[in-house]
Formats: sequence, C-alpha cells, structure tokens
Amino acid sequence: MSLLVKGTSAGQELVRLEEGRLQYVGFAAYRLGPDESLPVSAGERELCLVLLAGHVRVEGEAPGHGAFRWEGIGERQSVFEDLAPFAVYLPPGCQARITALDPVQLAVCAAPGCREAGLAPRLIRPQQCARSVRGKGANTRYVCDILPASEPAHSLLVVEVRTPSGHSSSYPPHKHDTDDLPHQSFLEETYYHQVDPPQGFVFQRVYTDDRRLDEAMAVEHHDLVVVPEGYHPVCVPYGYQSYYLNVMAGPKRAWQFHNDPQHSWLLDL
Repeated sequence: MSLLVKGTSAGQELVRLEEGRLQYVGFAAYRLGPDESLPVSAGERELCLVLLAGHVRVEGEAPGHGAFRWEGIGERQSVFEDLAPFAVYLPPGCQARITALDPVQLAVCAAPGCREAGLAPRLIRPQQCARSVRGKGANTRYVCDILPASEPAHSLLVVEVRTPSGHSSSYPPHKHDTDDLPHQSFLEETYYHQVDPPQGFVFQRVYTDDRRLDEAMAVEHHDLVVVPEGYHPVCVPYGYQSYYLNVMAGPKRAWQFHNDPQHSWLLDL
C-alpha cells in the first residue's frame, strides 16, 4: 500500500488517513464554506483541531468539564502567512461542533487518549505556540510547535513547518521508530502538505536502513504522507514553498530522533 494519500480538489474532505492505517495516529483535513459546520466526536481518542485558515466558532461539551465555546477564533487566511495558528485540544469523550464564519481549512489530529488523566478542553492561542528557525543555508525551515511534549496531552504531538523555495526539510534524514529512550522514541507520523503556488509539488522519501521500505513520492497540494517507520526527508523545488503539518504519537510521548549515519556529516557543514 502506498504511503501517499492523495488529497481532493472538491468537497468537504481535503484528505483523510484511512481508519486503522496506523496504530496511534489519526488525521483528516477539511474545507468548510461560510456557515458550514463539522461535528467532531473524540471517543477514546484525544484531538487537536488546528485552524489552518479562516475563522470559526467551536462549541461542545466534555465529560467532567461541562460546556465550552470559543467564538470567532482565527487569524490567518493561509498557512503560508508568517503567523502561528489557533488550535483546540479536546480530551476523550468530547463532543464538539466547528462552524465556519468564512472559508475555512481545518485539520483534525488524533491519537489515543486517557480519560483518567482528567485533561480539560482548551484553546491554544498563537502566542502559546513556540516558533523557531531550524537548520542553515538551503536547509533552513521555520517551525511552529502547536502541541509539544511540554504541553498537557496523553500521546499527541503536533507541529507545523514552512520550508522556503529550493530548500530541504526534515533533513538530514532522521527517524524515530525504535522504543529505546533516551536514545530514540517510537513515534508514528503523518505529513499533511500544502504547496504555494498550489500547482506545485515537493518530494518526500520514506526509507529504512535495510531498504525493505523505500518509497519516493511527488507530493502535491493537500496530499498526506504516512510514516509508519523510517527516515522521511522532504525537498522543495525552486519556485515553490512548502507547508506541512506533522502529527506524531506512540507508546511514550517523547520526540527523540536518530539521524541517518550516512548523512550525519551534513551537520558539520
């Protein structure tokens, strides 16, 4: 089965990871027109709703925490604006409805939750998202931590990355597919991609040391790449810029990666 899940050009659903494809990570992205709404049920999972573009109202109820409502949240009209997003964390058992106030793009990130943790639903504001520059030269990219390990959740990690034209990203190639802390953690991952201008494409490769998994993909606007294991670098052709939203989850909520030793010399440049 291909690791590339193609996005759609019409309809409410932009792209969706097939149920059960990964053990820990779930993902879907949606487009909503003005006044259109999307019901969301967490079940036994925890969710992070990332507002990619537009403005929404989020209302619902969480067991043990009662009703919640956030009105008119949103700030950017494109993921390529130099702004962090609004997001909403929903613990297990939550029922919510997202209503678009204008054209909206929304990501629903999911991972196993824990009711006993007693976590409450909360709004994540842009100023709470740590932003940083990673790499140098043509390996520079711009990172925004939406739900990092330092913030409350049971297993979910969420981060977004913008990569300029002609640059590489998630590079040198790294992996996190072995439960061997503190050296490396086991985390499944998805990459939800957008490209600017939207007719462009980027390249992503997913491979293991023994090459039993080795897939190179031309990835287009709204496509999803599934990373069950292995290294997973991204390269952006000249003339286009890349955005991707990473969702990670595994048995332990820790991001500890291992660089491909064949390419670790790049860190000395």
